[in-house]
Amino acid sequence: MKRSVSVQIAGVRYSLKTDEDERWVKQVAALVDAKMREVQKHTRTVDTQSVAVLAALQVAEELFAERRDTRELRKSIREKSQSLLDYLEREARV
Repeated sequence: MKRSVSVQIAGVRYSLKTDEDERWVKQVAALVDAKMREVQKHTRTVDTQSVAVLAALQVAEELFAERRDTRELRKSIREKSQSLLDYLEREARV
């Protein structure tokens, strides 16, 4: 059931309709707020739309890096698992 969760991002209050846990929504909003403040501090731009786009690009970059790292980790696990299975099969024949 959707409920309303109030969050504040870049000084603006938003009322979000969600099925998610309130703490989760507030954590997500806090991350977005922190990213926007970080961008604003480093770029000294006051245009909220520009700040939001730059913050979104940072979050997207982090997401893509995490996805890449997860893919690489899964590949490594598959390879090591296959090596272990091959070893066990060889040892079982002896």
